[in-house]
Amino acid sequence: MQVKVYSTQTCPYCVTLKEYLKDNNIVFEEVDVSFDAKLQQEMIDKSGQMGVPVVDIDGQIVVGFDRDKIMQLLKIKS
Repeated sequence: MQVKVYSTQTCPYCVTLKEYLKDNNIVFEEVDVSFDAKLQQEMIDKSGQMGVPVVDIDGQIVVGFDRDKIMQLLKIKS
């Protein structure tokens, strides 16, 4: 399973999301879109959103820290 997290350094929701993934032993690629217009556009093209965080889980896009949807897609038991 491939997990990619689009985030910025100053986003508190991004920090919470990444800690949640780490706490559940989910390996993910972090993409910091703070200062890279090309990465920002990649995120917008995938999600239709300009805000972070955006999570790409095997092509399924989750905008924001939607814990329930992330748990479902990653098959995390509560």
